[in-house]
Amino acid sequence: MYSQELVPDKPHIKSVILQPRATNNYIPFIQLGETMLLSFDDLNGNEEYYSYEVVHCDMDWSPSKILSSEYARGNTDDRIRTFDNSFNTLQGYTNYKLEIPNRNMQLKISGNYIISVKNEAREIVFQRKFVVYEPKVQVGVAVYRSRTLAEIETKQSVQFIINHPNFRINNPKAEIFPVVMQNNNWQTAIYDLKPQFYRGSQLMYKYDKEASFYGGNEFLYFDTKAVRSTSLNIARVYLGDQLYHSKLYTNVGRNDRPYTLQEDINGNFVIRTIDGDGSDIFTEADYSWVHFSLDPNVYPDLRDKDMYVHGTFNNWKLNEENEMTYNPRTRLYEAEILLKQGFYNYQYVTKDLNGVIRNDEIDGSFWQTENDYTVIIYYKRIGSRYTEVIGLGKGNSSKINN
Repeated sequence: MYSQELVPDKPHIKSVILQPRATNNYIPFIQLGETMLLSFDDLNGNEEYYSYEVVHCDMDWSPSKILSSEYARGNTDDRIRTFDNSFNTLQGYTNYKLEIPNRNMQLKISGNYIISVKNEAREIVFQRKFVVYEPKVQVGVAVYRSRTLAEIETKQSVQFIINHPNFRINNPKAEIFPVVMQNNNWQTAIYDLKPQFYRGSQLMYKYDKEASFYGGNEFLYFDTKAVRSTSLNIARVYLGDQLYHSKLYTNVGRNDRPYTLQEDINGNFVIRTIDGDGSDIFTEADYSWVHFSLDPNVYPDLRDKDMYVHGTFNNWKLNEENEMTYNPRTRLYEAEILLKQGFYNYQYVTKDLNGVIRNDEIDGSFWQTENDYTVIIYYKRIGSRYTEVIGLGKGNSSKINN
């Protein structure tokens, strides 16, 4: 119900970024009145005509049954007017930027939103989700080790409290709908939690198994800010027919190794380069083919499963572009992905024949792993025609409780 698929990105659309203006904030959630930045590249580099459309959605990401004038002022369907061509790069492209909201469009209500970017023929070239909230309630979030003995070493549980002293909730079980997310990944989000306890103006959610996630492992990472030379976790760089190639060191699974702390940005990526003059990294950063490789010999039980490399850089999607394929010559699983210069987090995941996605089978899962957790509080008053977001809480497992 809640995994409504977006239109896949067109192959020539790359490096889509949708995030708040605040420093070190990568999650596309904003308070009503705040601003987000949308940036993307068109590798055709022809200064195409692109427009955008913003649509308010219900919890299941289907369009709300309200008029655009009820959720926004101005034009919810308008042209993207800010764009520049790449400068001094081997891969030519046009970079487009858009602020949301902007002087031509202001959002009036909270909730789920989908932004669709369309070409001149009105075809959607990509879509992204974002959430707008109003702090009408306060949300306290705490992360615990799982209390289930079989999962105590591998899982983390999220508990939270909703404080609403100045906001009336008539029927919490029918009007309040929390969603718990790990590292901004909608694929693994948890829904349908009901309050377990009531204390005055507090709703308490003290679940263990029902609100637990595999802790996974710290994300792997690399840095291509210097596209012509080796850098962080890059074994070799060479110039192909047209572009540079960045060959990463071969990864070996960590599921049989003890947990080791390494700092990461929880699956996100940051565009950066030292090859330009610093005037605009969005147009000075070049592209390179990044080669991922994984030694499969220690995974005899994964032969009937597909393996992927993913992260925020590809919107957590599992598709042909980021699927690992076996190379009998090297005896490695490999993938080759065109990525813009920058610092990237990534991880390997598996998908079985039933479509179950696991992030622990290759790199293991540990209760100590540092993860970001977000609790979104949806509210739909009985009789209302749309769903609001009345609170947002954040927690991190670096302060995990036993």
